[in-house]
Formats: sequence, structure tokens, C-alpha cells
Amino acid sequence: MAQGIQAGDTAPDFTLPSQTGEQVRLHERLGERVVVLYFYPKDDTPGCTAQACAFRDSHEVFAEAGAEVIGISSDSAERHSGFAERHGLPFLLLSDQGGKVRKSYGVPSVLGLLPGRVTYVIDRKGVVRHVFNSMTAVDKHIEEALEVVRGLQDEQG
Repeated sequence: MAQGIQAGDTAPDFTLPSQTGEQVRLHERLGERVVVLYFYPKDDTPGCTAQACAFRDSHEVFAEAGAEVIGISSDSAERHSGFAERHGLPFLLLSDQGGKVRKSYGVPSVLGLLPGRVTYVIDRKGVVRHVFNSMTAVDKHIEEALEVVRGLQDEQG
């Protein structure tokens, strides 16, 4: 199996529609801020809802540390819109229908069926600085990403 994107790799660029229908290009979001990009299996499932709400609850902390959180799954933009509204999500959810971006990052499937849950921290230059892959340790995605983001903030001086 092809190895996925690792720390030190350049993050593959992409453009995907958000829950508002806006086309979002990754490399246009970088430069001024770090991007915490998290791939998750599906809107409105218990683990994904818990993870989205945990990112929501830490949103200000990420913003203060100079990071933008972006979630990606293969749900439609319309479905993302309802999910974001129901849970008051203040960040972008991108629709990767067909899973092309997920494949470009090498996000693994669980049991060959369920799309995996992987978080990437991408610095201002577009380099992946941290990868965390776990279907179950939802809170660790947020904790580890925040730790890396704070470290990058210190580097900026």
C-alpha cells in the first residue's frame, strides 16, 4: 500500500466546496496561518460529532495560536451545512465526494470500508509538521494538533 503523507512532506494542494458552497483552496489559506486539516469518516456519527464538537470547543484557542481548523469528509456540502448548523461549528467543512483528496493524502480506510480519521498540521509554508491517525482517541487529535500549532507559533517568534 502507498505510504500516506508524513511529517516533512509538502501538503498536496486541493480545491473543494465548503458547507456554504464556497470553493476553498488549501494553499490560499496558508501563509498567514497554520492549517489543522482533519479527515473524518462521516457527518452525524457519534465519533465524528464528538470530534467536531471538540474542535469547536477549542476553536478560539486554535485561532489565538494562529491556526485555522478545516474538516474534510466525503459528505455533500449540503449535508455539511446541516451538520455545522446543528452543532454550531465555526470552521470550514469541505466536501470531498469521491474521496480524491483523501486518497492524495493517503488517509487509510478502516477494515477497508470506513474512511479513516487523520489530522494533519500544515505550517505556513505548506509543509506537514504533524500527522495523527486514530479512529478512537478523538480528543488526542485536538490535544496533539494544538501542541504542534503552539510550537509553530513559537517558531514564528
